[in-house]
Amino acid sequence: MEHSRVAWENLLTTIARTINETENQILTCGAKGISQEKMNKFRNSFNHFDRGEAEFVRIMSVVDPNSTGGVTFQAYIDFMFRETADTDTADQVIASFKALAGDKNYITADELRRKLPPDQAEYCIARMAPYMGHGAVPGALDYMSFSTALYCKSDPKTPFLASPPLQL
Repeated sequence: MEHSRVAWENLLTTIARTINETENQILTCGAKGISQEKMNKFRNSFNHFDRGEAEFVRIMSVVDPNSTGGVTFQAYIDFMFRETADTDTADQVIASFKALAGDKNYITADELRRKLPPDQAEYCIARMAPYMGHGAVPGALDYMSFSTALYCKSDPKTPFLASPPLQL
């Protein structure tokens, strides 16, 4: 009888987890405008790579930057959405930098190095002008002018400078 009770509880837990995951997928589809077909492709890709294959190491370095050894399906969906979404606008890039900077109007080289992959951090640091605004600390960098310069004035979705795609 105890064996049946444990099996029943495991089944209920699995059902609850499946319902929760399905509800999250529905919310993600609606919030991010991802079609069910694309969501199914993401799920298949996630299941394929979740087996620990070598290609997943690259994705893990982006989705699991703290090397905890695991990634949720939701984090993977967010990653895939960023990877397959249209190019960011200057305003979106500025908002991302602002979030990385803790809502400050500038960012420091140390913050960039902690929060971006090394090649992207160094790219930004080498090209960002010093921040001269109110409350600037020594070494503060101007991410707003940098972000604006990345995009042509005539088409804010077209990157102006040749640069590696920023994963903010």
